[in-house]
Amino acid sequence: MKARVKWAEGRTFLGTSGTGHSIVLGASHDGGPTPGPSPMELLLIGTAGCSAYDVVSILEKGRQNIEDVQVEVDADRAETDPKVFTRIHLQFTVKGRGMSADKVARAIGLSVDKYCSASAMMAASATVTHDFTVEDTA
Repeated sequence: MKARVKWAEGRTFLGTSGTGHSIVLGASHDGGPTPGPSPMELLLIGTAGCSAYDVVSILEKGRQNIEDVQVEVDADRAETDPKVFTRIHLQFTVKGRGMSADKVARAIGLSVDKYCSASAMMAASATVTHDFTVEDTA
């Protein structure tokens, strides 16, 4: 797996994945608007995306009538450099027809605790927790 980040200007960078997808990232150094998500925000987005991918896959394999998955992330960082994440909470909302809460809980647990490499890496410095709600669309 490869990626590249190129400085554009100021605190703006262009990240390009090995598969050719690009994203503008950066931070404000003067309190102004940011050009895109910060690198630390991208880590949270990546963690949530990794786990959401797993959850959808597991629920589909379990023949659940899944219609939507959203993951809200809330995190804290250390006060001192390198300001690693110390707490990450993933709040899943899973929507579908006749969804089994037990199967949703199992899918999320398998993802966060076993399959999602991003949450495994984050767990090296942060306490990673999760919770969920199921919304029946029937």
